[in-house]
Amino acid sequence: MKKTSSRIVPNDIPLTETEFLESYNKNMPEGYPRATLTLLEKFKEAHLSLFKGKSAWTLDQHRKRLFDWLPQNIF
Repeated sequence: MKKTSSRIVPNDIPLTETEFLESYNKNMPEGYPRATLTLLEKFKEAHLSLFKGKSAWTLDQHRKRLFDWLPQNIF
């Protein structure tokens, strides 16, 4: 039988919007649009199914989707 790992992967740790924003912007390539709290709120409204009743952000679940969404939604 396989033993379930109790190790928590850092990318799966729930983050506040501020923590997610800091990590996201810190790791983006130079010249790529930076996220703001306002843009995170717009992203959240557009992707409610990613949050399912909780407001926590995870790098694993949200980073790539925000990366793809951001350039078309900066005004």
